[in-house]
Amino acid sequence: MSHSKNTFTIKRKYLIVLLLILSTSVIGMAFSKDDNDDFKVSKREVLLRKIGHELLLQSGDRTSRVLPVKKIAENEYQILFANELTFQPDSLINTTRRVLALDPFAADYIVNVLRCDDSGVAYGYAISKNKKEDIVACIGRAQPKACYRIDIKFKPAEIHAINNNYLLGSLPFLALVGFMLLRPAKKQQAVPEVVPADTYMLGAVLFDSKNRKLRVNEQTIDLTATETRILLIFALSPNLTIERSRLQKEIWEDEGVIVGRSLDMFISKLRKKLEPDPDINIVAIRGKGYKLEINSQEVLPRIN
Repeated sequence: MSHSKNTFTIKRKYLIVLLLILSTSVIGMAFSKDDNDDFKVSKREVLLRKIGHELLLQSGDRTSRVLPVKKIAENEYQILFANELTFQPDSLINTTRRVLALDPFAADYIVNVLRCDDSGVAYGYAISKNKKEDIVACIGRAQPKACYRIDIKFKPAEIHAINNNYLLGSLPFLALVGFMLLRPAKKQQAVPEVVPADTYMLGAVLFDSKNRKLRVNEQTIDLTATETRILLIFALSPNLTIERSRLQKEIWEDEGVIVGRSLDMFISKLRKKLEPDPDINIVAIRGKGYKLEINSQEVLPRIN
């Protein structure tokens, strides 16, 4: 039992260390994900400014500025210009497709060219990683020179969603594992000792009535047939007074002779043999008989 308990304790310590390592890994992944997101956003904004720069060049403008890219929502950005410009829809489509190919998370997006004065959509199209799902129309028609801002909305990257789900899903699991490991261990209930048939536990003494033996402190003590019959009566009624007349009758009546002093002699011999256990003794009850006193524990019943 002690070895099993120690083994359980060692395993529990290893599991706690493993839990700490997993928790650290999850937290590290969360911070790493945030760093990657910041880098991804910064790179995307640079690519969007490049699109604006190339559109100005295609419009014949080599001097005006592309204003800072504006992030208006999660995965949605606007390219702003300092001056008016004109553009060819097919050139705009090819430019965005070529530049955004450098962004691994920009496979699917929608582009709307908005007029600055009324926010009306001057032109729009949708690009998908599956080209059959592209929505492109009205190419080959030059747009008039005006103030435009280009709105690009990206489809959320699947890997981003998977990371979020992984992190959110792992936290309850780690919390459950931590609760299971760190909660106080339930005390194991002692399993009652099963005593073989015709055998009795008298304190620390094992009384084998069938084989007429006592076992105590790794010693085996032999009993006579009469000693066995006397001790069996006591074992069936521990801590109870057994009348002298009953003992004499049950032990010697079948032999036709009852010797008064014989009982005292056998009681004395039994006391001597029970001495290894100080918590068990056969005491004389004045004017009545004898009693088997067991102070440490009750006698375990015989199993038939």
